[in-house]
Amino acid sequence: MSKPATDQYPEYFQTYVNKVAEDDLSIAFENQKTRLNNLLDSIPEAKRNFRYAPGKWTVQEVIQHCMDTERIFAYRALCIARNETASLPGFDENKYAAAANADKRNWDDVVEEINAVRQSTELLFHSFTAEQLRASGIANNKSFSVEAIGFIIVGHLHHHLSILQERYL
Repeated sequence: MSKPATDQYPEYFQTYVNKVAEDDLSIAFENQKTRLNNLLDSIPEAKRNFRYAPGKWTVQEVIQHCMDTERIFAYRALCIARNETASLPGFDENKYAAAANADKRNWDDVVEEINAVRQSTELLFHSFTAEQLRASGIANNKSFSVEAIGFIIVGHLHHHLSILQERYL
């Protein structure tokens, strides 16, 4: 695998793809595990429900958002790899966050879940053939390749881990 060409995903997602230093998606997934777990381990209990400004998500809401988004994008990748021709739906991240009740969850469960979600995503992408990774489909009325979705998933998490480090900790 290599980084996707810019015509394999909507321009909006260039920010996330650019956050991935690796050209190989498997290596990017592997390297991100350490960063994720080091950051999660460093978050004191007093900061888990902290908001850096009114109306912003708490740390736990940010982590829940990352899980929800990763699941949605992994589902999109699966559908496209399996030759789905229908346009897959978009989602409103703020409505999802409001409905998730992330702040009421046990921190250890949240940490366990984000690692399980990531392991599942990695296994899914490892299962795709080169042809499936090159496959393209429509999600939220925009064209994506399966490979690009993988890089977007990694870049999206990098984006939010950076925000947690810069604004919350």
